[in-house]
Amino acid sequence: MAAINAPTSQTCPASVPPSVFTLPQTAQLEALYTIIRDKDTPRGDFLFYSDRIIRLLVEEGLNHLPVIPKTVQTPTGVTYEGVGFEGKICGVSILRAGEAMEAGLREVCRSVRIGKILIQRDEETAQPKLFYSKFPQDIASRYVLLLDPMLATGGSAIKAVEVLKEHGVPEERIIFINLISSPEGLRNFCAKFPQTRVITGWIDKGLNEKAYIIPGLGDFGERRYCE
Repeated sequence: MAAINAPTSQTCPASVPPSVFTLPQTAQLEALYTIIRDKDTPRGDFLFYSDRIIRLLVEEGLNHLPVIPKTVQTPTGVTYEGVGFEGKICGVSILRAGEAMEAGLREVCRSVRIGKILIQRDEETAQPKLFYSKFPQDIASRYVLLLDPMLATGGSAIKAVEVLKEHGVPEERIIFINLISSPEGLRNFCAKFPQTRVITGWIDKGLNEKAYIIPGLGDFGERRYCE
């Protein structure tokens, strides 16, 4: 079998809003996504390889936080002019699938505060509805990494940002991190919140008639938590 050359550029459609950033679309990243997309991948492998991608996403999210100059003394007695993060951060996971991304955030950010938000579809209105939220008391003064693996229509993510804004978090201090996005969801979300940055691992082809991401990887929460 002939070898496939590594992708040379990101696979973002031209219509993707400027506030959306993807991971570099390397052959290694595509191999990881191929594993977690495969319906026959064992749960243990799904956990391991999705966690690898989540960590890459969190690292990229941190690259978008502002920094300020910081001077330190090295063990050799030399002054080093470096940088430090400008403010405090916290993670907010959209339950339940978003909880799977918390470990990756904690591995990168020691002792990071984590908030929770539960949004489900209202059966009467068919609109996303807030059922539960718990945030750090000082969340309004923090940069927020909003965590949810899949962005389909964008309804839950839009509602989550609305709730964060109601708690005093400025739109531009929110960074939304997810594994797979649909172009439709990205357009919906970014039209509503153009100042919120979106970090996604992969942009898929679109949504089917049931609003499932295609090709997608199925229900992330089911594959993550169910034997």
